[in-house]
Amino acid sequence: MDSDIKAFSEEITENTGIKFAVYDTSGVFLAGHAVPFDKFPTELDGVVSSVKNNATFFRLRFRSKNYTGVIAGSGKVEKNYAYLIAGLAEKDYSKNLSLSREEFFKAVLFGEASYYQINKFMRKFSITDRPGCVMIVTALNGKAEDVINVLANYGADSSAFVFELDEEQCVLLKFCDEVNGEYSSVTEYAEFLSQSVYEEIGVTVFIALGGTVGTVSDLATSFSQASYVRKMSKFLGAQSGVHSFKEYMLVRMLEDLPKYKLNEYLGLLLDDKAREVFNDAEMIDTAEEFLEANLNVSETSRKIYLHRNTLMYRLDKIEKATGLNIRKFSDALTFRLITYLCKLVR
Repeated sequence: MDSDIKAFSEEITENTGIKFAVYDTSGVFLAGHAVPFDKFPTELDGVVSSVKNNATFFRLRFRSKNYTGVIAGSGKVEKNYAYLIAGLAEKDYSKNLSLSREEFFKAVLFGEASYYQINKFMRKFSITDRPGCVMIVTALNGKAEDVINVLANYGADSSAFVFELDEEQCVLLKFCDEVNGEYSSVTEYAEFLSQSVYEEIGVTVFIALGGTVGTVSDLATSFSQASYVRKMSKFLGAQSGVHSFKEYMLVRMLEDLPKYKLNEYLGLLLDDKAREVFNDAEMIDTAEEFLEANLNVSETSRKIYLHRNTLMYRLDKIEKATGLNIRKFSDALTFRLITYLCKLVR
C-alpha cells in the first residue's frame, strides 16, 4: 500500500508541479516532499489551512484508506491544490478500479495508462515486469475472432496474452524471456503461429512485430513500431508473412530524407532500361515473392504456381535489365532498396 501512495504522489508532482507530503493518520511520513510543522492534526475532515504551521492539511482517501496530505503554505492557492489532489485520488481509483486485463493492456498500448496505474494493475493481475513485444496479427481472409481462437490454443499461455483490436486485427503480447526451447527467436515464434493459423482454419495472416522492450510500461513503444510495420507493409505491397520493425528500419531512414535526395539516389541506381522492369508489375511481384521466399526458387515456384523455368526466365530478364542477379544476397538487397525508393518518390 505504501508503494501505491508513493507512486500516486510522484505522479501528481510530476504532472502538476505541486509538491506535497503524505502521512498516515498517526503522523508517520510515507511519501512526497516533507513539510515542517509543529502539530499534526489527529482528526481531520476536509481541508484545513494552518497559519501557525504555514501549512495546509487535507484528508486524502486513497484505495479505501485515509491519509493526511500536507502542502507548504496556508493561502488560498494551497487550499485549492489540496482540494484538487484529494479529488484526483478519489477519481483515479474509482475510474480504474474495474478495468479488465484486456482493458488494462489496451490502455498501456495506447499510452493512456500512467506509471502509477500500470504498477497498480500489474499487482492486481499478478503481471511480472519483464521484456516483451507486441504482435499485430491481421486476418487477410477471415476474422480476428477466428484467429484469436487459434492463438489462444497455440500462442496464449502464461507468457502471452491475446485480444481483439478490431474486426480484422488482434494483438498478441509476448513476454520474450520465456520464449525458449523450440523457438530461438520471437520471429520464429510468430512464423510458427502464422503457420498454425493457416493449418487450423485456412486463414492467411500478416504479423507485424514491434521491437522487444524491457518493461510492461514500454509496450506502447513496441505497439507503435508494430503499427508502423503494418502501415508501411500496405504501402510497400507486402502481402502476408511475418515482418518486424527492424526489417522496416531502412524504409524509416529513407523517409527522413528529402524527396530530391531520394530521386538523386534513384537516378544513380537506374537507367531507362532498368526503369522498365520496375514499372512492370508482373516482374516486380515475381521478384518480391522470390525475396520473401528467401531466394528459394522451388519455394517461389510452388507459392505463386509458376513453372520453375518461367521463374528462371523472369529472374534472368531482371538481371539483364538491371545488372542485378537477385539470386545473390547483395544484389537482392540492392533490388529491395530500389523498390523502396521507387515507391517513396511516387
